[in-house]
Amino acid sequence: MNRVFKMLVLALAGASMIACSSPKKMAEEAANVVVTCDPQVLEVKGGKIDAEITVVCPADYFNPKAILEVTPVIVYEGGEVAMKPFTYQGEKVEDNWKVVAKDGATVKEHVSFDYVPGMEQSHLELRGVVKFKKKAYETPVIKVAEGANTTYMLASKLAKVDYMPDAYKEIIEETEETQIMYTINNSVVRNSELRKQEVKDWNAALEAIKSDERREITGTDIIAYASPDGPEDFNSTLAEKRAKTADKAYEKITKKNPIDAPVNVQNVSEDWEGFQELVSASNIEDKDLILRVLSMYSDPAVREREIKNMSAVYKTLAHDILPQLRRARLIANIEFTNYSNDELIALINDNIDILDEEALLRAASISGELADKATIYEQAIEKYDSQRAQYNLAVVRYYEGNMDAAANELAKVENQNCCYVKNFKGALALADGNCEEAAEMFKAANNQTSKENLAIIDIYSGDYAAALAKLEGTDNHNLKIAYILNNRLDDASKAITCECPYSSYLKAIIAARKGDAEAVKANLAKVENNEKLAARAAKDIEFAQYR
Repeated sequence: MNRVFKMLVLALAGASMIACSSPKKMAEEAANVVVTCDPQVLEVKGGKIDAEITVVCPADYFNPKAILEVTPVIVYEGGEVAMKPFTYQGEKVEDNWKVVAKDGATVKEHVSFDYVPGMEQSHLELRGVVKFKKKAYETPVIKVAEGANTTYMLASKLAKVDYMPDAYKEIIEETEETQIMYTINNSVVRNSELRKQEVKDWNAALEAIKSDERREITGTDIIAYASPDGPEDFNSTLAEKRAKTADKAYEKITKKNPIDAPVNVQNVSEDWEGFQELVSASNIEDKDLILRVLSMYSDPAVREREIKNMSAVYKTLAHDILPQLRRARLIANIEFTNYSNDELIALINDNIDILDEEALLRAASISGELADKATIYEQAIEKYDSQRAQYNLAVVRYYEGNMDAAANELAKVENQNCCYVKNFKGALALADGNCEEAAEMFKAANNQTSKENLAIIDIYSGDYAAALAKLEGTDNHNLKIAYILNNRLDDASKAITCECPYSSYLKAIIAARKGDAEAVKANLAKVENNEKLAARAAKDIEFAQYR
């Protein structure tokens, strides 16, 4: 703003000198023309530096027979880049350039440059030449803007790739079950049922579980049934009686091996579910017809009637199926405590062969080093042909920075259409600089991670508002940058939660934009030992006024 004011003063003071200027005088007095640039501090967006230049030519400045060529030039460390000149002509020149009247004019031009490393310390200047007939007069160079801000380049370009999760369970639910069988229309538990080998084996299994440090019996379900033949009311009463006698039988069975866990006693008046399961698993003739009846009718009486109408089939049912439904089930519910994280790591080192696929996947997920993860995933691939391990091995190679190896491992995954793989392909395309393909794959993946990855493309294409909309509410590392780029400085400060040189650098930028010189100095002091950030800070236009 001080420069603009100074130019205005000079312009007014020199108005009399400019009047009726000759081409030579026009060139000499070019510095008195009012030139402004928006922005005054250049900014790189999407790899481009764009600005609007406004030139106010006073009355009697532009010679009617002269031509003026103005070349915008960015001068930076290592060189300079010039645009194609803007050309203007006086009212009496017969050509096709923009005409600047003798009475004065305001001219606006858009300038655009491709960013080149080194332009962090640069300035934009205008170089002019006044041409009249065969003579040419150079104008004084006018410096119009400083540049260039590259804060958006602090955003990470490395897209996020998720590991596929394991299905490892810390607690595995198991059951041990036996059955007590009843005779037709009877609720008495026969002694032979209590002495049969199946019941003895069940009781022995419970005793063994009690001494197993990893297993615990959490309760027992006693479920008594009546077969779905006969009157429904009778069956309901019969099932209730069987539940009571089954409960007493359970007490006898476990008398010498008491179970310290709740017992839940239930009854099912007519076991249609068990009936359907047994019929489905049998080789009974017309079993499809029986199953169709069950699907067509829900009323128990109608079901029984329709099935009894199939007289030949019903005899087989009465002999082979219905007796199996006159029962009480004794179901011990057990919780198995799986290996802890520490145990898994120990087993990886000492006895990896005993781990199943899910245990290997969990062990890999809690291993800190990428090399260790890779070894475990390779084991899961070799032993179980694990597709999740195959995919996760590709993720490891990606985070190791070996994109070729990552692509090779990813190609071995059978399902190339899942959202994990699509997002991964987008990440590889982005790493290869193919933003269009990356965006296409991220959109196809259509999950939260791919949405956050699209924000990277938004940031590097200059659409900061779109990037913030995708990142806000996440813990994505680029959220802090998105807040800064959208000038939401307080939100950016809140989002910075770690103490590291990178965070200190961002805090310095926030302080600089707020005009807090002390905070700028304090935070930049914390990045002095980081060679890369310290070198950037020395040239960063964000800190120009604090050097």
